[in-house]
Amino acid sequence: MPITDLLERNSKLYGNETALVEINPEIREEQRVTWKEYELIQPTSSSYYRRSITWSVFDEKANRVANMLMERGIKKDQKCAILLMNCLEWLPIYFGILKTGAVAVPLNFRFTAEEIRYCLDASDSDVLFYGPEFIGRIEDIAGTIKKDTLLFYVGDSCPAYAEDYFRIVSNASSSAPLVLIEDTDHAAIYFSSGTTGFPKAILHNHLALMQSARMEAIHHKTTKDDCFLCIPPLYHTGAKMHWFGSLYTGSRAVLLKGNKPEAIFDAVSNEGCTIVWLLVPWAQDILVAIESGKLDPADYKLSQWRLMHIGAQPVPPSLVRKWLEVFPHHQYDTNYGLSESTGPGCVHLGIENVRKVGAIGVPGYGWKTRIIDENDQDVKQGEVGELCVKGPGVMLEYYKNPEATAEVMFDGWLRTGDMVMQDEEGFIYVVDRKKDVIISGGENLYPVQIESFLAAHPKIHDVAVIGMADSRLGEMPAAIIQVKEGMELTEEEVDRFCLDLPRYKRPRKIIFAPVIRNATGKIDKPKLREIYCSGRLVEQQNNS
Repeated sequence: MPITDLLERNSKLYGNETALVEINPEIREEQRVTWKEYELIQPTSSSYYRRSITWSVFDEKANRVANMLMERGIKKDQKCAILLMNCLEWLPIYFGILKTGAVAVPLNFRFTAEEIRYCLDASDSDVLFYGPEFIGRIEDIAGTIKKDTLLFYVGDSCPAYAEDYFRIVSNASSSAPLVLIEDTDHAAIYFSSGTTGFPKAILHNHLALMQSARMEAIHHKTTKDDCFLCIPPLYHTGAKMHWFGSLYTGSRAVLLKGNKPEAIFDAVSNEGCTIVWLLVPWAQDILVAIESGKLDPADYKLSQWRLMHIGAQPVPPSLVRKWLEVFPHHQYDTNYGLSESTGPGCVHLGIENVRKVGAIGVPGYGWKTRIIDENDQDVKQGEVGELCVKGPGVMLEYYKNPEATAEVMFDGWLRTGDMVMQDEEGFIYVVDRKKDVIISGGENLYPVQIESFLAAHPKIHDVAVIGMADSRLGEMPAAIIQVKEGMELTEEEVDRFCLDLPRYKRPRKIIFAPVIRNATGKIDKPKLREIYCSGRLVEQQNNS
């Protein structure tokens, strides 16, 4: 069945129960705005901004969006883009688009004006919903996007060239639109991270979205009584598909703006959150805050918090071990995936397999995996090869890009671009991204392995390893190290620590600097290579 059926079911079964809560610790009481039809509550323990909606209001708002779009002539399979920060309006707009039979196109809020224009063109979008944070970028491209594109502004003080979302939606019918939607109908286009050029448009159908919802609930044993804390941006498949577990079970979810340790603990404590998905840097920040005494778990109500899981990037085993020392009652899971596989879960560790910390896990619910060599032949167990996945969540195609699709798809299998190995129990370990492998003196070096080793140093907050050109070896490993706040670390200390590494894996260059990560927590290695491998490092040193 289409993913929209779950929302309609929840509205009927749990209509008066809270579906979504939005929290923004940066907005204080005097800055509040009360939106029509939203429940606005002042928690007794904090003064932050909080809004919530029930399942029936959620469904009703999605219906209004759908009917408004249909009145404007939007038909099945047309594309409607969303450019919003996380907010209560985000998901009703997404589901309103789906209820028309149209295709939702979430856009990265970090896109430049030119990237936004490119993605609107690449996806053939006829509609754009956008918020106040993007006025400047939309003004820059308003004259260059498709002439008849409908622009809906989601905020106060609507620009003259756009339409006021709140006004026009409030006048639309709240009845369910009479549109027949099939599992095989196109549902959403998600864009790749664009680390190798402009982003690619990834097309999924309703079957793939339903697969991710069912899989998430099964993997994390989500029940109606759970409450999911969602911090990452909703434009990303990771955040959306993890939330789909809440949609599948009709359970409550909290959208938190901000990722400071205190804000996360406040939300878990005040809202009774039981499941929290963290990115590596946020988990690191929490542990550092506790270690330094800035954050005391005893000051919060955390006993109901049962599961902490991490995804979107390789997870240092030392981080997980430290977490479980601090929170011994927590279940832990890691989820592997990519936007081409409808986000996380095609491989997952499983909460029952914490003894295998360091592995990404085994094939997820409904998925198959292969590990192949450069000739597309399966490698022997224990050997390194490229991970390929197959299942109902694999993308249909890179939209209108058959050449790029053919590069990653064969016989229903998706090449992930990740180099992995499998142990004797069938657990898969990421060795590194295929494009990030360092070839030094004829040896293949996998930065993830070196990063995991260095991450165990008590003074290192974050670390990234990249390959730098070397006249003799071809490439050499360089470590960008972000030291914990208030601590000092020298190259000599790092060198001594690395004596336990094989000589060829030891970093030949140490750079003490912030580790750049993108909005989904992944180390931005193309940006780091641009900074430190193109002459800009010399410029920075000369200017310091």
